[in-house]
Amino acid sequence: MRQVVELTELGRGVGPRVLLLPGLGARGAGFRALAERLSRVARPILVEYPEGEHAARGAGALANEVLRAAGPVDAVVASSFGGMVAAHLAAGGAARGVAFLCAFTRPEHLGLRGNLLAMMGPIAVLGRPGPLTAALASWKPIPLARVPDVVPTTWLERMTTLHRAFAIGGEPPPPELRKLPVSCVCVQGDRDVLVPPSSMARLAASLPPGTPQHLLRGAGHVPYFTHPEECARLLTPWLDALAPASGVESVA
Repeated sequence: MRQVVELTELGRGVGPRVLLLPGLGARGAGFRALAERLSRVARPILVEYPEGEHAARGAGALANEVLRAAGPVDAVVASSFGGMVAAHLAAGGAARGVAFLCAFTRPEHLGLRGNLLAMMGPIAVLGRPGPLTAALASWKPIPLARVPDVVPTTWLERMTTLHRAFAIGGEPPPPELRKLPVSCVCVQGDRDVLVPPSSMARLAASLPPGTPQHLLRGAGHVPYFTHPEECARLLTPWLDALAPASGVESVA
């Protein structure tokens, strides 16, 4: 059982150092295809969150754990719930930029779905996600061996999702980034059934004015997994423009 945040650093050179943050019940390993493409211009870092009872932390507490493990970075690419973690990092000065992939920073960005965010935990345990759920989330069939990269499939992963989902409401959401010197970009799948396309406008309203918004046709909730080439194409110019990160000690 993983008790702390674990990192896998990919890529070499002098490009920006970028964290890849998974969602509520996803594995950081699901970002590998995107990470390999971004490694041409950046130094990607796959992130795996703590598991089981060690996952009973809100996004702010988790952000501090990520910061202790990785230190300040140039950028964060965040999926789904990872957007809340990324927003805490950015608000604390630990990242100069954040890319939100089918993500949110506050439950209200999800509309009515935001009121049911904690229910994702019991759904993961009782619903026992599998190939059908993975296909629904991805909006395309997923090879059986890759299903665990998209949805929690083991008992430990399901209980981890339960603990993490219940912890979200135990702390305040991250501050809005609208008035902060943070470079942001939004990427949203037009077939996302978990974080609907309408949420992107609400998210963007909390980000710096002029934040680019990209809608990926045919993409579901995990475009980093199903559409890595398209995501890399959109993210590369943004990463190229980012300056080195500055040091911080706490983000929440």
